[in-house]
Amino acid sequence: MKNYQSSQLRNVAVVAHGGSGKTSLVEAMLFNTGTLSRLGRVEDGTTTSDYHPEETARKMTIHTSLVPVEWNNTKINLLDTPGFSDFIGEVKGALRVADAALFAVSAVDGVQVQHEVIWEMAEGLPKIVIINKMDRENANFDKVLDNLKEKFGANFVPVQIPIGSFNDFSGIVSVMDRKAFSGDGKGKEIPVPGDLEDAVETYRESLIEAAAEGDDELTMKYLEGEELTPEEIKDGFRKSIATGKVVPVLACSATKNIGAAQILDFLAYYAPAPQVEEGPMAALVFKTIADPYVGKMNFIRVFRGQFKSDTPVVNVKKDKPEKIGQILYVRGKSTVQTDTVPCGDLAVLVKLQDTGTGDTLADKDKPVELEGISFPAPTLTTAVVPKSKNDEDKLGDALLKLTDEDPTVKVQKNTETKQTLLITMGEAQTQIMVERLKKKYGVDVVLEEAKVPYRETIRKKVEVEGKHKKQSGGRGQYGHVWIRFEPTEEHFVFGEEVFGGAVPRNYFPAVEKGLREALEEGVLGFPVTGLKATLYDGSYHPVDSSEMAFKIAAHLAFKKGCDQASPVLLEPIQNVEVTVPENFMGDIISDFNTKRGRVLGTEPLGRLVKIRAQVPLSEMYRYAIDLKSMTQGRGSFTMEFSSYEEFSGREAEMVIKKAKEEKEAK
Repeated sequence: MKNYQSSQLRNVAVVAHGGSGKTSLVEAMLFNTGTLSRLGRVEDGTTTSDYHPEETARKMTIHTSLVPVEWNNTKINLLDTPGFSDFIGEVKGALRVADAALFAVSAVDGVQVQHEVIWEMAEGLPKIVIINKMDRENANFDKVLDNLKEKFGANFVPVQIPIGSFNDFSGIVSVMDRKAFSGDGKGKEIPVPGDLEDAVETYRESLIEAAAEGDDELTMKYLEGEELTPEEIKDGFRKSIATGKVVPVLACSATKNIGAAQILDFLAYYAPAPQVEEGPMAALVFKTIADPYVGKMNFIRVFRGQFKSDTPVVNVKKDKPEKIGQILYVRGKSTVQTDTVPCGDLAVLVKLQDTGTGDTLADKDKPVELEGISFPAPTLTTAVVPKSKNDEDKLGDALLKLTDEDPTVKVQKNTETKQTLLITMGEAQTQIMVERLKKKYGVDVVLEEAKVPYRETIRKKVEVEGKHKKQSGGRGQYGHVWIRFEPTEEHFVFGEEVFGGAVPRNYFPAVEKGLREALEEGVLGFPVTGLKATLYDGSYHPVDSSEMAFKIAAHLAFKKGCDQASPVLLEPIQNVEVTVPENFMGDIISDFNTKRGRVLGTEPLGRLVKIRAQVPLSEMYRYAIDLKSMTQGRGSFTMEFSSYEEFSGREAEMVIKKAKEEKEAK
């Protein structure tokens, strides 16, 4: 693969709702360049872009794949992205380095949920729509065109229209050139069908109008009634696409390879080239994977200057030097080496030490940091437990490598519940993480429900005695304390008011240590917080007293004191913000009411609404699944810890009972 100048490059993110045929579309475009001898099929697991084992097994795109195609002396970097919501982070990364978003929409199903989600994410980026699957039963180009206009309100202008549909789909017509092309695989020029001539002229007038809007001079010329030349129309239309004033619409059948060659023609001529930024070299890492054969692979886009091998650079975000060795151009899983990557191009760096997704690699003498990638926060929490003790040590390292590859996966160690938590975007992503742990890193795990880190506290002041006395021959044990326990705003406060040496000062630390150890278990079965303990009296034995004896005495006082001081259970409360289309607001609020939540307010955001609430954490671990179900995948949410609040009633009693049963079972 040769190097191209920036003006000859096109970076296009191919996006869609799952099942719209974008991977087949990428395959058809690649086939038309002559790189492939036959069309691969998603159903057979033989496509160029879906090559990872989990993709071929599930017959769906999970990773963004880079598939460059060379056409008309232009290199089109196609980024085939996932269409399933769990992997929306992959789409985010692709959109950050693309210069246009190519939306594949099914001619049967029309606009679907992920189209809407990604459309919002791609705001400000030039958009192109392909109405695919024109060969399917019930395919309807005009209906989908109306659907697009209704959903997005943009200026959609057909530049290619289909000849027939379903079994009669036999080619496409280029509105721009008033030319028709057969769908027999050769794409030869044929006469425009008579029944489409009026539609072609109507759409062409819309196209010319959109072209005139792309340039002030053309606008004046058009308004004054002058006819625009073919070159002016093409140039103006290209500018209107780049500025988002128009969204061109094309038609095809990817699996039948009808219209794919014309789509390549369109992208090569009309899709925007990358803007060349002045200044020293800088590149952004938009994806990281660990390849079993090549090692760590960092996918980059060069935004400034040229990227060359054997060049010392700096990771600006982490302030770490990196040495660039091997640079690869990739096409799916195939690779070819290169020494230089021109500005605007996409490539892969291998075996970098400290670099991950979202990092900037720049000239070490003139470092500049590029804008990173804003990935969505994962929200589905599950506990992972190694199946065997042999895997315990390997689990942490394997999870760290997984989070290196995917910024939408987080791992947390909860010190209170003693669980390792895997936080993902959804159930499918969780299952794939489990599979990768086993296949890639040899770690077998089981999934468990995440435990809620409940706590307990006291509600009144008490004074109690703790006495440990043991004499059974030889030296005995003697520790005796009187301690006042009372609520406090702080986590734990220890003080002393001992007079006359009733308890020698050298035993104070042992008393405090005994209390701190007792805090971890509490009396209801959970860590205690909001406790002030004051040692104010006691006694000792000059021979039998010891630090251990006073520690045990403090333990005894703690148990007795907390039992008498009205212990209560506390549960963590989360601040939650849910963003959904306005018509789902009532469902969300009703659901929060069933989850013991408090709605704090709502805020309109255009066609969306943001709902703010406080909800117990115990109700939120699986909320990612609930929200997806309630909104057909149109909702998103974030949450963060707010505070601990008292938890009472039958549900609290069940939590306490379960904790005691688990303790007895150990």
